[in-house]
Amino acid sequence: MKIYTKTGDKGETSLFGGERVLKSNLRIAAYGTIDELNSFIGLAVTECKDDEVKELLFSMQNILFNAGSDLATPITEKNAKLKITRIADEHYLPWEKEIDKFTERLPELRNFILPGGSKSAALLHVCRVVCRRAERLVVELETKETINRKIVILLNRLSDLLFVLARYENSIQNKPDITWKV
Repeated sequence: MKIYTKTGDKGETSLFGGERVLKSNLRIAAYGTIDELNSFIGLAVTECKDDEVKELLFSMQNILFNAGSDLATPITEKNAKLKITRIADEHYLPWEKEIDKFTERLPELRNFILPGGSKSAALLHVCRVVCRRAERLVVELETKETINRKIVILLNRLSDLLFVLARYENSIQNKPDITWKV
């Protein structure tokens, strides 16, 4: 199989189901940003010190791939027969337990913190802000097209989890969170 197809040479791409759209389409920007997030998570994994965090990040990557597939497949009667995984509660509800578990291991947060500390924490903060950008794009897309609303919830929960994991990585590496000084 060749990597290049030349079908996108005129600035268009295909959604799952066959519809052709411009590469500048908001739907493409939304799932492209999720793909970018997935790549940054892959980078973060290479620097994280905790195996439990790494395993959680690997599972996030699979779920994010499903979210991208969900967005790449418009919710239409024609596409209803396609076998894709739509994001559901089961994809993000376990993250709430993970947020609580890792938060219990951390000192109470009393100030706003700046991204940084250890390299792994800094990378997880980059993941968090890319996640927030993806969330904003998906929310905007939702005002224009029918999408799976669970993707918004997934991204919201994920950004919270990434924040907690960044703090946790700092904690296990004895790097203090950087407090915002007004």
